[in-house]
Amino acid sequence: MLFWIIAAALVAVIALLFVLALWRGREDEDMAPAASYDVKVYRDQLRDLDRDVERGVTSREEAERAKLEISRRMLEADRKAQAGSDLSMAPKGATIALVIGGAVIFGGAFWLYGRMGAEGYEDQPLAMRFQNADKLYDSRPSQEDAEKMAKARQLDQPQSDPQFTELMQRLRDAVAKNPNDPKGLELLARNEAAMGNFDAAWKAQQRLVALKGDQASAEDYAQLGELMVVAAGGLITPEAEKTFATALQKDPKNGLSLYYVGLMMAQNARGDRAFRIWDGLLRNSEDSDPWVPMIRQNINELAWLAGESDYTPPMPRGVGPNQADIAAAADMTPAERQQMIRGMVERLNDRLAQEGGSADDWARLISSLRMIGEVERADAVYGEAKGKFASRPEDLAKIDAAHAAPAGQALKDEGGAPAAPAQAAPMMPGPTAEQMKDAASMSPQDRQQMIQGMVDGLFDRLTTEGGTPAEWSRLISSLATLGEKDRAKEAWGEAQQALADTPDALAQVQLAAQRAGVAE
Repeated sequence: MLFWIIAAALVAVIALLFVLALWRGREDEDMAPAASYDVKVYRDQLRDLDRDVERGVTSREEAERAKLEISRRMLEADRKAQAGSDLSMAPKGATIALVIGGAVIFGGAFWLYGRMGAEGYEDQPLAMRFQNADKLYDSRPSQEDAEKMAKARQLDQPQSDPQFTELMQRLRDAVAKNPNDPKGLELLARNEAAMGNFDAAWKAQQRLVALKGDQASAEDYAQLGELMVVAAGGLITPEAEKTFATALQKDPKNGLSLYYVGLMMAQNARGDRAFRIWDGLLRNSEDSDPWVPMIRQNINELAWLAGESDYTPPMPRGVGPNQADIAAAADMTPAERQQMIRGMVERLNDRLAQEGGSADDWARLISSLRMIGEVERADAVYGEAKGKFASRPEDLAKIDAAHAAPAGQALKDEGGAPAAPAQAAPMMPGPTAEQMKDAASMSPQDRQQMIQGMVDGLFDRLTTEGGTPAEWSRLISSLATLGEKDRAKEAWGEAQQALADTPDALAQVQLAAQRAGVAE
């Protein structure tokens, strides 16, 4: 209430100053009638002076001197009268505009504070905020207290299936009779969690970790910490924090533990630390990792708290192509490899244009464009990336290094000719180590599109131009792997027609078709 009283008093004082300024203007306006009256008086004096000369009361020389003085005063009075008339025309419109403008300014200030301000909230310097965060961190409840609070807030759980409940009781009895059975403890922890008994679940997991001793893995500790967090209603207690710390001692890259440590920082008003942990985790995570969706929902807000106003979340790292994908790439024709590489580059370009990406993504696009000979496009992307990462020296250094890569170097490394302009790019004899690294960092969606494009291209070429038995075999196997059994059967039919005159070649393709399940 005191805040609003002070604010209202300040507004009243400012408004009073405006009123006094307007009143002063009104006083100036009153100058106009007085000055006009003086002009009339001086005219009368001039006429009276002429009469005095005619009557001989005043000499002509004295009259001339008096006329000069009276005329000077009359001109001064007339000037004041004109100035007063100018003032008299303006104040009414100016007053209305000033009143409206003042009302808008004062009203807008109160409205803005009502939306964004915090009445009674004292200013908090950075040092004080750190102190408050430390207090919040030190005052966390214990695991036991946190579980009590969580149970008090918990809604009634639905009744479990009676048969499942009976099986759980048998499992508990079996573990009680044989408490040193790791398999039984693992099953008990998992099924207690499935029933919603997270307190019993983490205690069973704790016994499992103790039983394993030094053989307990980082993942064992991470799962224990997660069960403790869930039992505590989502709060990372000091006991859970120690568990995650042990997991990270065993494996500093354990994703589950890093996620919860970052969450702990966010819970204790250290969004800056949480951002750094989650950003690094996101850069090294795969699409399928369970923490990725939660991080993506909150990373932008944490970035703002950490002062990263232009932050763009990195794309998760893909799982990479399997051995079959690599083998298929090695068997591709130059045209197929060229199509694959260009498809990768174009998909990366489209994703960065639509969704943005990390500096590593931009650097990879620039170097890839230069490798395939599209130097002008690489220069254009480089200019865009420099503007985007101008405030980040480390990221900018990656962009500069990518732009400094020699054009067409991938072709020279393989013994091919230097890269030609984009209009006549040469066929590439095979993917380089750098290109395979790029493929490994693709997301599962990008890889799926890449493989699908390769298979479609091979299908079109073989059905129109024909090909070797190995190519037909690879096409049928690839289509079956992708789940396109109908197209695999179609390809087998086309192969039978194309290789009808070469029984040995047809037998080789038939073997691949039989393995794919599309031939007898």
